[in-house]
Amino acid sequence: MGYEDTGRDPSVEPSSGVPAAVLENVFDDPTHGEPGRDRVGVHVYWEFLLLVGLVALGWLLWRADPDALRGVGLRTLLVGAVGLGLLALAAGLSLRTAVPNLAVGPVAVAAALHYAEQGDRGLATSVGSAVVVAAVGGLVLALAVVALQVPAWAASLAGAAGVVVYIERRSTSILVQGDYDPRRTAGYLFAGFAAVAVLGGLFGTIRSVRRLVGRYRPVADPARRRGTLAAVVAAVALVGSTVLAALAGVLLAANGPGAVTPTSGLDWTVLAIGVSLLGGTSAYGRRGGVFGTVLAVGLVTVFQEYAPERDLTVSSWTVGGVALGVGLLVTRLVERFGRPRPGSVEKVEPVGDGTISTGWNVPRSQPADNWPPTLPTPPAPEPADPWRDPRWETGPRRWDADDR
Repeated sequence: MGYEDTGRDPSVEPSSGVPAAVLENVFDDPTHGEPGRDRVGVHVYWEFLLLVGLVALGWLLWRADPDALRGVGLRTLLVGAVGLGLLALAAGLSLRTAVPNLAVGPVAVAAALHYAEQGDRGLATSVGSAVVVAAVGGLVLALAVVALQVPAWAASLAGAAGVVVYIERRSTSILVQGDYDPRRTAGYLFAGFAAVAVLGGLFGTIRSVRRLVGRYRPVADPARRRGTLAAVVAAVALVGSTVLAALAGVLLAANGPGAVTPTSGLDWTVLAIGVSLLGGTSAYGRRGGVFGTVLAVGLVTVFQEYAPERDLTVSSWTVGGVALGVGLLVTRLVERFGRPRPGSVEKVEPVGDGTISTGWNVPRSQPADNWPPTLPTPPAPEPADPWRDPRWETGPRRWDADDR
């Protein structure tokens, strides 16, 4: 009984001809993205540098003005950090999902003006109406982006222009009418912001979640539709970022006595995106760190508090521009050292006979007819000589020899 070779490698999936280990990685992107697990080491190193910078600036601020880090000064600083942090979360959410929302700054200013005018009607009424309007605006923006398949930055810039028209209807500063003081719960607000930012970063390191939030990131033609799931994720991110921006505006308006000045809010957009990029979020989408947003928000907030102590006049445009420039360098580092390690996943390529080559250097098994036989093949019998046939014998036949 001989052995029949099926020609199939047991480690290969029979339906596709691809090793089972490769099948786990090859569908990272619905078309042809980079398969494999992203590396997070670059985020660890960068977040450590941010922590060192935050500790150094905090120590300098303590030496220059100890009251800024205790009592009322500390509570005001924490609320300001939460307001900036919500804007950074809004920008980071849209960046991680590859649909950057440039309208977060104008939306925050518009919400601050609305709260300043309607704050005396109660916190639930004034904030609730602002959140509802922001959600509806974000939904309209999301439908324009995913239905028309247009760049999110362009669509959100058009939306920002519409919000600026609403802001410009106010020609003077508006005193805050509400009595809500977020400084009384500054510690809880900051703890909640930090928890949301860190938990979001931790979930973003999970491979399936990372692939899901980055599904809208283009890998070939940016005008090509990325599928229904990608469109839903992008729409939720745009709505969520717009609502977070509105909440940030309310907090910034309620943080201490004073008036809300009607401005375009684009400087807040630059600052929010700059802080998000500074924290390690990639400008291309998908990739980001864990503690980076919290550390970057703390670093920028402490710097803005420390600069006047050194008689430095620094505007939001300046801080945002510097943060944006450094953040773009961080994006380059994240994309270079955060992508899957080369060679971690074997390359899958079709070959000439219609099968799939995985790039493995394993010799293929030979067909059965080419195997060496177990026993030596006997020599072929010699052909019979026709001239030795008895019919052609020249001697007397046997019946002639008989005595008849």
